[in-house]
Amino acid sequence: MKNPICAPHPERRWFLTAMAALGAGLVPVLGHTDDDNDSNTTSPGTATVTATSTGISARIVVVGGGMAGATVAKYLRLWGGSGVAVTLVEPNASYASNIMSNLVLNGSRSMGSLAYSYATLSSKYGVTIRQAALQSIDKASKTVTLSDASVLSYDRLVLAPGIEFDNAYGLTQSHYDSQTPHAWHAGAQTTLLASQLAAMGNGGVFVMTIPKAPYRCPPGPYERACLVADYLKTRFGAGTTARVIVLDENASIQAEVDNFSYAFGTLHKSVLDYRPGISGLAIDPVSKQVSYLDALQVRQSIGAQVVNPIAPQRARGAGSAGWLHNAGLNNSKDAAGNPDGRWCVVDVLSYESSAAPGIHVIGDAASCAMPKAGHVANQEAKICADAIVRLLSGQQPDPAPVANSACYSPITASTASWLSTVYQYDSVNRKMVVAANGGNTVGAKATEAASISSENFRQMNTWFSTLMGDSFA
Repeated sequence: MKNPICAPHPERRWFLTAMAALGAGLVPVLGHTDDDNDSNTTSPGTATVTATSTGISARIVVVGGGMAGATVAKYLRLWGGSGVAVTLVEPNASYASNIMSNLVLNGSRSMGSLAYSYATLSSKYGVTIRQAALQSIDKASKTVTLSDASVLSYDRLVLAPGIEFDNAYGLTQSHYDSQTPHAWHAGAQTTLLASQLAAMGNGGVFVMTIPKAPYRCPPGPYERACLVADYLKTRFGAGTTARVIVLDENASIQAEVDNFSYAFGTLHKSVLDYRPGISGLAIDPVSKQVSYLDALQVRQSIGAQVVNPIAPQRARGAGSAGWLHNAGLNNSKDAAGNPDGRWCVVDVLSYESSAAPGIHVIGDAASCAMPKAGHVANQEAKICADAIVRLLSGQQPDPAPVANSACYSPITASTASWLSTVYQYDSVNRKMVVAANGGNTVGAKATEAASISSENFRQMNTWFSTLMGDSFA
């Protein structure tokens, strides 16, 4: 990208023709807010050269080193040039990818294979890494205070904090960490859930719960259910009496409906029992007894050996005493239009908070009508980085950004499905909407893999490597 400030052109806005090829079963492309095939990119997903000078000078603090935070830090340096100082604040020494972490449960991957260092962001792009947590934001003085008591000043602040989990169903964070792991943040809980699954005997019951949308990674719970079912069949044989029971607080499957319906109703039917529209969940972490109201509002109870409650989520720091809440940035509303304070409302042209100028929120913490997913976080980060560089140059953000949501879902240890969606800006409603080829929005919907296949599984690994390289390498 030679100049992010230049007027948008067709390649910047529309890679929809390439996306249309998905209907023929091709791998979802890794879309970008700007992919001009300029000299600083060796491929659509790999940047290699940081601009020396763009005439811009600014201090930008990025909070959170996940998919969104790492990507925005990299591209702010790449596009902003040497005068843009970027500091990435992250309490962990490395990032553990949530993408592909379900494969840890069946032994296909290790947690080590999902660890990504921040070293390249520092050495190659000049991002300053501060290993600390954010404590507070002072919007008036444009400063943030960190857990080590240090104070950083900023001209622009980008928040990519990810999510945190409610204490739900009678469970607390302590229960999640030790007895009933949600494992929806890759790490120790993933390892714990894998060990609990490995210890489960033939005839045992694995109960998973899915919260009402929105939650991180819409297809993820269904993917996990399939992998656990496949693992049990492989381990105990096709005639196993072990069961996977999925209790979904949503009325129906939230993503990849065709392929997951086939997986539940045919491929894993002998092992997997999907129950949508449930409510009133209550879980005993000691006895592993799970109680709930079914779709007919009849109280049911299940005795389980392993309970995997994927708890309701909110932006990290959005709790009543959290730093995000204290800064007044968690200003979302629920489906009924009532304030719920779970997410941060943003202007999707720049991801600037609607509650505070100069502060941008990207990734899972943002309320922006696109899925909460790693690929989307990468896309949002690039739109945000481009907009910030434009704003610092006295320009306006790109008035018509385009983004792509793509993900693969392993269905067995060797097969996968995928889903891809193109989003474009709707200037009337001021939000991102699903677009079809050519920019049509009427009747536009996500493109799903025609079938579950081993070729999709192979392509999944290429997609994952490309995406992670684009964010961290």
